Amino acid sequence: MIQEHVILVDPNGKDIGTAEKIQAHRDGKLHRAFSIFVFNALDEVLLQKRAETKYHSGGLWTNTCCSHPRPGENHHHAARRRLHEEMGFDCELQELFSFTYHVKLNDDLFEHELDRVFVGRYEGQPTPNPNEVADWKWMNIDILKQDIQKNPQHYTYWFKLVLDRVIKHLHKAPLHGFRLRVS
Repeated sequence: MIQEHVILVDPNGKDIGTAEKIQAHRDGKLHRAFSIFVFNALDEVLLQKRAETKYHSGGLWTNTCCSHPRPGENHHHAARRRLHEEMGFDCELQELFSFTYHVKLNDDLFEHELDRVFVGRYEGQPTPNPNEVADWKWMNIDILKQDIQKNPQHYTYWFKLVLDRVIKHLHKAPLHGFRLRVS
């Protein structure tokens, strides 16, 4: 198995080195990441259920795709690459904002990420990689928010943390050609 490395950053977002991905999560090291939210023409968001075999948060529902840029790789290229690797399609992506979070996931793993959030539009059926994704669905945002309130244990930490911010941002400051029409 090839070891993956993440880009470590300081609290100001300046690159300070690299670390092996799993070790960075064990040590709780702040590193670069990205999250992708893809919407269809009905303003439904494409969710994926993480494969049970993922190193953390397996079997939980989350946004369309999440990952880390490789050392020397820019975020936009990494996001497009990973969207294709995980979900089997590509679409134009626009960067929305970034945020930092730190959470203990289980007894020996942490997420401590400077996460750039991207959005895109796609019409069609994804063909996800079964090693990455157990299931997928398009979901109405209002129904999704209700289900997160009712069943928070079914969703990843970061997804619950950032979903409302994505929605509010797209209402307040829509990107070129991208505006949500739902609440």
